Amino acid sequence: MRRVSVDIGGTFTDCFLVWDKHYIESKALTTHHNLALGFREALEYACERIGEEVRTVLSGVDSVRYATTLGTNALIERKGPKVALLTTAGFESMVPLTRARGYGDGLDTAQQQDLPSANRPKPVVPIPRIAGVRERIDASGNIIMPIDEDDLRRCIRKLVDEGAQAFVVSLVNSVTNPEHELRVQKILLDEYPSHFLGAIPVVLSHLVAGRKGEYVRTTSAILDAFLHDEMYHGLSTLELSLREDGYEKPMLVVHNSGGMAQLNSTAALQTIHSGPVSGIGAGEHLAAEAKLGNIVCADMGGTSFDIGLEIEGGARLYDFNPVIDRWLVSIPMMHLVTLGAGGGSIVSYDQVFNIAKVGPASAGSDPGPASYDRGGSDTTVTDADLLLGYLDADNYAGGHIKLNPRRAERAMKKALADHLGVSAVDAAKLVKQRVDLNMANGIAEELRHRGYAPDDFSLLAYGGNGPLHACSIANILGMDRVIAPPFSPIFSAVGAGNMHQLHMHEKSVFLTLYDSNTRKLMDDFKEFNAIVKTLEVAGRDDLIRQEMDPKKIQHRLELDMLYGNQLVQTTVALKKLRIESMTEVMDVIVQFSNDYADRFGRGSEAPEAGIRINTVRVSSFVEHETIDFSHVTAPENRKGKKVGKPKPLSSRDCHFVGYEKPLDTAVYSADKLESGARITGPAVIVAQSTTYLVEPGWDVTIGDQGAVWFDRDKAAARKSTARNSQTRKAS
Repeated sequence: MRRVSVDIGGTFTDCFLVWDKHYIESKALTTHHNLALGFREALEYACERIGEEVRTVLSGVDSVRYATTLGTNALIERKGPKVALLTTAGFESMVPLTRARGYGDGLDTAQQQDLPSANRPKPVVPIPRIAGVRERIDASGNIIMPIDEDDLRRCIRKLVDEGAQAFVVSLVNSVTNPEHELRVQKILLDEYPSHFLGAIPVVLSHLVAGRKGEYVRTTSAILDAFLHDEMYHGLSTLELSLREDGYEKPMLVVHNSGGMAQLNSTAALQTIHSGPVSGIGAGEHLAAEAKLGNIVCADMGGTSFDIGLEIEGGARLYDFNPVIDRWLVSIPMMHLVTLGAGGGSIVSYDQVFNIAKVGPASAGSDPGPASYDRGGSDTTVTDADLLLGYLDADNYAGGHIKLNPRRAERAMKKALADHLGVSAVDAAKLVKQRVDLNMANGIAEELRHRGYAPDDFSLLAYGGNGPLHACSIANILGMDRVIAPPFSPIFSAVGAGNMHQLHMHEKSVFLTLYDSNTRKLMDDFKEFNAIVKTLEVAGRDDLIRQEMDPKKIQHRLELDMLYGNQLVQTTVALKKLRIESMTEVMDVIVQFSNDYADRFGRGSEAPEAGIRINTVRVSSFVEHETIDFSHVTAPENRKGKKVGKPKPLSSRDCHFVGYEKPLDTAVYSADKLESGARITGPAVIVAQSTTYLVEPGWDVTIGDQGAVWFDRDKAAARKSTARNSQTRKAS
């Protein structure tokens, strides 16, 4: 296998090169003004390690996979074209009113508790660029009122005069019958062909989101149109750069649904959060092959901390109405929670509560934290970790960045220590305590929301800073095991390399599986099976267009089901793609009841209210060769020769929360540790692109394929937890 995969984060660009039996990881600082430069630099580092030229590698790989943050950055910066909206007359206020949800969507818990003080998000489409189309289609798809085409043409001209650079067409009930949306598109392009306005994007809502719900379908189409220009030009520039270096195949882009596709088959909205989703996908693959049980995926990079859950034997967790930025949308996206807690998270003083505040703002990569010595003055978590002795100033990021402890100390004093009347080191302890507590609380909240207890999970810690903070997070949560996976600093890039080509298609329906009034089961299987077949064909066509072998295409069927008129839907993954008998109808009902009970508790099922199907969803995919993680084995299951206790390269003083004085801490090089070696904390293990911090009360075992297993000494950990609790009360 020969493959290049890249994950571009807010601070670092991660690259994973598979070249026959060589697995190479590399990092470079993200170049936000031109992402191709950071990608090229990271790829050059990787190619140097196998002694090959970049052109040789790119001309010899089977694919280049790319997890992008272009869309995320464009939304944050509100950098996009002037979008205009054409919607059914009478619904022009639908988006500005935001179903009264606009005050709360995308805000953290504390802000949602004070909605009267919250602000609406800055609109992507202001009211002057919204126009009503005189037409109407009913819920069954019947045309009640044909389009008034003369009035439509006047509306289009008015919007162009308002400066529209992209059009969204979102008409009521278009998912049932898209005839009017298609007609509006034709008229729009007739009025303004490409030689008039250029290649103006026209986004039809029924092609972006196939489910009912006018508001979320419209916001989905608006965001897709807003991001289209930035993604198209950014990724096209990158693809042209690859062409110049000898890569002739289509570039593959990771989707937030957990799959990937060629650039020409990728909608802009599908790329949001694709980097963190790649990491969760890699965690799912590793957990299955290494039999890790239930895991929490914890990705701590330079800008954010991303949380995902993997339940042993369970289905993937999806958000079918996720919130992106401040907008509720209607696309299937792998479930994740993102916190503003990373190595670059900015430290400040909260004068109201007289405590340290960390994030959510980040110093990014340019100029970066104060210790980067690149002109930045912001104090960050990385500066705190340096002052506490965890980081090697001369060997950070593989030696590509030299850290300046004196600048970190001056910045820490100015930002926090002087306000609190403590030393820079004590302030750094407070920063570490605060950021670790924020991350642990985020995980605990996510687990509680899903009905799980932290001690039923292991923590999978990755990203450049994950293994550095994992022990402290696990201590707070009461977890006894932490796994740093193979290639942990670039694990999301590994996940991008493991993705399969996948497309999801879905359709809103109103099918009664069991009618509680007549006490009858659904017996018209033709309608249901026809819908499934239509979605299969759409997915199959997508993959064949990308030159996939039709014989390798597989399909997976999911239904969104609910009892009666409940608002809560439960997604059920079926084993078959068709329903052909009453027995199979009963099988679906039993599976739905079991899944519902697992989620909400036994006895909560309510078949007496009736059972409905609201959405039919088909995933069409082709599986590709993946990284083999089968040798990742827990220490207790490892079979092999015993390895003697390794000797440290050196030692240095490190400061830990709960300890008044610094502890003499052994320092090891990850490259010189044999598989099976066991180390007792406190210890620091320095790797090429990350640092493993073994806190007091923890032991570490070096596993196969570069995995690192942290196990908590429960007696020692209880003492450490007590000290941490006392320190928190004192602070």
